[in-house]
Amino acid sequence: MPSTKNLLIVWHSRTGATRQMIDAALAAAKPNAAVDVAALRAEEASASDVLAADALLFAAPENLASLSGAMKEFLDRSYYDLLDRCSGKAYASIICAGSDGEGAQRQLDRIATGLRLRRVAPAIIINTSAQTREAILAPKQLEPNDLARGAELGALLAEGLALGIF
Repeated sequence: MPSTKNLLIVWHSRTGATRQMIDAALAAAKPNAAVDVAALRAEEASASDVLAADALLFAAPENLASLSGAMKEFLDRSYYDLLDRCSGKAYASIICAGSDGEGAQRQLDRIATGLRLRRVAPAIIINTSAQTREAILAPKQLEPNDLARGAELGALLAEGLALGIF
């Protein structure tokens, strides 16, 4: 019997959009019996969690054109313990933003490049169009088509692991 593969989701959410995307990804990935799926808040995740995983999904909001502080702090705290120890490990990402998301995605991709991670799916950027103080701070409710994208990514990562593609 083949060994079980591990998918780790490291996430942070402030107003609920990223959490909804993670819930969709989890719901689609968990039924795959060949894959163990763990979702850890960025504040709780560690380098040892990353090293134990066969593939990674990073999900965070964009704040001021950068990764959210909690996700950046996780990466800052883990980076040197991961350096030269996870080359080629599969990863994907979800960024939830009020307008653009590209700054946070570029920042994550630069960090992933330094760790020699291997992107296995296009980045998902969800634009909530929140532009006022009230809209930015308000709890979010994502559209079904956005949630479907999160579910597709979760299923893709689980199936890719189960098939030994990554």
